[in-house]
Parts: sequence; C-alpha cells; structure tokens
Amino acid sequence: MKPPPFEYHDPRTEAEVVGLLARLDNAKLLAGGQSLMPMLNMRYVLPDHVIDLNRVEGLSYIREAEGALEIGALTRQRDLEFSDLVRTRCPLMHEAVRQVGHRQTRNRGTIGGSLGHLDPAAELVTVATALDAIVTVAGPTGRREVPFAEFPAGFMMPSIALDEFITAVRIPLWRSDHGFAFVEFARRHGDFAIVSAAAMLEADGSGRPARASVTIGGATIAPQRMRDIEQGLVGQTLSQQLFRDLCESCRALEAIDDIHAPAAYRQHLAVVLSRRALQAAHARLNGTAVLPKRH
Repeated sequence: MKPPPFEYHDPRTEAEVVGLLARLDNAKLLAGGQSLMPMLNMRYVLPDHVIDLNRVEGLSYIREAEGALEIGALTRQRDLEFSDLVRTRCPLMHEAVRQVGHRQTRNRGTIGGSLGHLDPAAELVTVATALDAIVTVAGPTGRREVPFAEFPAGFMMPSIALDEFITAVRIPLWRSDHGFAFVEFARRHGDFAIVSAAAMLEADGSGRPARASVTIGGATIAPQRMRDIEQGLVGQTLSQQLFRDLCESCRALEAIDDIHAPAAYRQHLAVVLSRRALQAAHARLNGTAVLPKRH
C-alpha cells in the first residue's frame, strides 16, 4: 500500500507550524506517525499537506512543577514508560502506557499524537480523562489551555481549531499514597482495548476514601468518568459488595456497537473491569499490593 501524494513540510518552531496551519488547506500533523501513517497507506485520509512536528524545538520533556506533571506533546510513549518521575508521581500513567501497543510502537508514538487522535480506546486518552488533564494548544493568538473534560467534541474529534495544535499536557498529581489501577480487555496483546477501566482512591485519616476517580475507556465515543461510582465511594467503608453494587451502573452506558463488540458486551466488560480496577486500587491503598516493576 502506498500513501496518496501530498506536500511535505518540516517546520522548526511553533510559530512556523501555526503559520502553515493557517495558510494550508487540508493539512495533517505528523507526530509519531503510529496512527497517521497506516491511515495514509490505507487511504483513510487524503491530505494535501503533511506537517512534520518532529524537529520543532521544545516539545519533548517530562517535568514536575507546581503540583503537576508537565509533558511535552512530542514526548515518546517509551520515555513515559521508562521515566522514574512518571513511575513514582503518576503510577496510573506508568501502568497504562505499558499496555499501549508494542515496544516498537511506543518507541515512536507520542502523548500529543495519542491525545490528538482521540481514539476512545486509547490508554493515554483514558488516563488523561481519569486524571483531569489539561491540554495546552498553540494557535494564531498564542497558547491556551483546554481541560480534558472539554477536549472531546465528538468521536475522535478534539475541540481545537484547524489552525491550532497540541504542545503539552499538564497532569495534576494525587498524593503519593493513593491507590490506583488500570486494567483492560483486548482481543490480542497490543490491540486497542475493547474496554478499559482506570481507578484511583485517596483515603482520609480513617482509611475511607476522601477522593475517587473511576473512568471507563473504549465503551463510549469518548472515555467517561463514572461520577455516580465516585460519589458512592467517598466516605464509605470499602468492600467487595460495595464495588459490585456501584459498578452495576456501568450497564447504563451508551456503549458503542460495532464489528469488534456489541454494546451489551461492552457494558458487561465495563461492569467487570471497573470492579477489578477498584479492587486493585483498594489493595494498593491498603499496602497489600506493590507498584508494577519496570522491565
């Protein structure tokens, strides 16, 4: 398979990228290429212009600042996987990124590319939803921040203008003693998840949850926070029965029905995986489970 003909652009600065986006019609951005290149080769997209972001300065970094993890859009998924800062300060992301594709795809794939592609089954998209991430985009009027809750405008459609592009993502950090888990079900190792679940728990002085985050990915047109489950956990004595009862609400999700799985199957997976994620997060919160080792 061969891609359609297009004009290639190789900017070096954010200003050059914004300028190209402003004056070129039907342009696509190239980051890691793990989504765009197959879509080009299969003629799912037919751009007149491809703008390569890989030589734009200052878009690859991982750092902690003011209670948040700041990650440049061109940061490779493999760098996230092997970052000690991510592993210790944002373990949910560390656990999730290890389930993204294979080592070869993580070597090239970027966090900005994943968030911009906005596949509802993508692990990093689900993580961004669970952690209340804030996406920074650059455009003709400068940079602006978009809370991830407002980022999806529809199925695989981010709420950014055609002359804007993602430059960074900011992840607010939880307390270091929180419990977390990311679980998914896929047809084969490395595939996109049919359904995934992310759970985080933070306890008060009595050991009851003071804060909770439960997110289902892959089931709906964008990952969805399960606010009713979160509210039902706060202040309660945690138990397997409580998890079972609360997670039944996932059966009401407006799930996707496609060739990979019917809606009812996705709803069932959401119930099961959210319960498993909460069980694992609770075990870590209690210190009865260990953080995943890097290898």
